[in-house]
Amino acid sequence: MTPKIGIRPAIDGRYGGVRESLEEPTLAMARAAARLISDRVRTADGRAVECVIPEFCIGGLAENQACADLFDREGVGVSLTVTPCWCYGSETIDRHPTRPKAIWGFNGTERPGAVYLAAALAGHSQFGLPCFGIYGHDVQDQGDEAIPEDVAEKILRFARAGLAVAQMRGRSYLSVGGTSMGIAGSVVDPAFFQRFLGMSVMAVDMSEVRGRMESGVFDHDEFERALAWVKSRCREGFDPNPESDRPDRATLDRRWADSVKMTLILRDLMIANPRLAEMGFHEQARAHNAIAGGFQGQRQWTDHYPNGDFSEAVLSSSFDWNGIREPLAFATENDACNAVTMLFGKLLTGAASLFADVRTYWSPEAVQRVSGWTPDGPAAGGFLHLINSGPAALDWTGAAEGGVKPWHEMTPEDAEACLAATTWHNSVQEYFPGGGWSTRFRTRGGLPMTLARLNLVAGLGPVLQVAEGWSIDLPDDVHDALDHRTNPTWPTTWFVPRITGRGVFTYAYEVMNAWGANHGAAAPGHVGADFLSLAAMLRIPVDMHNMAREDVFRPSVWNRLGTEDLESADYRACSMLG
Repeated sequence: MTPKIGIRPAIDGRYGGVRESLEEPTLAMARAAARLISDRVRTADGRAVECVIPEFCIGGLAENQACADLFDREGVGVSLTVTPCWCYGSETIDRHPTRPKAIWGFNGTERPGAVYLAAALAGHSQFGLPCFGIYGHDVQDQGDEAIPEDVAEKILRFARAGLAVAQMRGRSYLSVGGTSMGIAGSVVDPAFFQRFLGMSVMAVDMSEVRGRMESGVFDHDEFERALAWVKSRCREGFDPNPESDRPDRATLDRRWADSVKMTLILRDLMIANPRLAEMGFHEQARAHNAIAGGFQGQRQWTDHYPNGDFSEAVLSSSFDWNGIREPLAFATENDACNAVTMLFGKLLTGAASLFADVRTYWSPEAVQRVSGWTPDGPAAGGFLHLINSGPAALDWTGAAEGGVKPWHEMTPEDAEACLAATTWHNSVQEYFPGGGWSTRFRTRGGLPMTLARLNLVAGLGPVLQVAEGWSIDLPDDVHDALDHRTNPTWPTTWFVPRITGRGVFTYAYEVMNAWGANHGAAAPGHVGADFLSLAAMLRIPVDMHNMAREDVFRPSVWNRLGTEDLESADYRACSMLG
């Protein structure tokens, strides 16, 4: 069941003129909040969020329980309480132990909605039930049904983050293979997934993929259609290997066919495919209820078979041979930490996430020495080279109309533009003896983006880092001079983080120097504040970010741990709440 957002209209329960006068304004406030959310927030599958509002207001414990029962029946995963007035605090709050919660207390002087907000938030803090407080900057008149922009922004941020939490619960991470080349992020930790995300881990050996390839456990009609799409849409580029080490056409064609089969099988391992049941493979048709996954590949697979580059690029994109569809958060090298970060970005934005190595900081001096060009404009302070050894979602060419955008806004023309901006190259044989097809593109400059990474630390647990910034363009000759120093058949994004002068965000080098791992995941737009709210809901502290102080939105109990050093308060709140 797709989780819904419950709107709880709380009211002063005293009859005799008080409650009667407030019933309709309170329900109108709830309906206005529901309209805002349904109009502006979508679930991962692209549908408008369904909001559930009781037909009554909550004035005491009996109505509170009736609302809780309704939410349980309706599959509500997130709750927003709204009120224009004073209510009985602990009698009307949402006491669900895990559901993300917020309260919007109307800022009006005729009735003390803000007083209730303060009292209810104090109750939440006292009972160990963190709750976001939403309080408008300006006083409104009683009966004003307009939602001020600052209130709307917080409601929507809470809704996006809360819905992301609700959509992860009960799902799984599909670990295909194990640890890749000693990369710590691909040491998949089931306890982290269960404790922090409410997810399970399904481990599948890579031999399952090979077994299905050899036994024909995939949709053969779809395979033929996908292979025809590849031949007509996926342009082959130059072969980077020495001429003596280049395979013949028959070998390349076989690797294309194997890459397509791998893609079908990896998808079928994640999500259900009724076609397999029609073929007699009933257990395989059910899949593993995965919302994210990763493929080990190197080296036990790639020393013998085509690498996962094509599969990882296509699965992570918002289109394939079947047309426009929801992208999957699917990680290279089974880096589960980066897959989770990709999942966060996808759930918050509805768009494909970029998987990349955080490969190199290029200082202006180094760029000038290597290319002869002195960086200017956004590149003047240096920049980061985001690149991946093969796959990246094709959306991140930036060739679609409007750049990288929610998958349900993509058009067939957008998909064609992204494919036209991509070439596919025979993989470097010294890295991948089994071959494969690497994607090559350069992300269009000027796109706002948010780079993030989840890390696991012994004795601390998960921590998140977030850096908003922009993709940038380099002159073609400069791009070539820098890009060809590494493998030029891999997709490149030149990234400049926003510099704030605080913490590590003094210049781009410090951001690279403080990055927690070799990989990062990018979401389109400046959505770092959403990442911070989501992290607070999951009790994951943030060790570095470049958000403005006024954009940091966390449950009110965080304020009780200090309002001067928000980073310290975040760590202590997450530790305290567990």
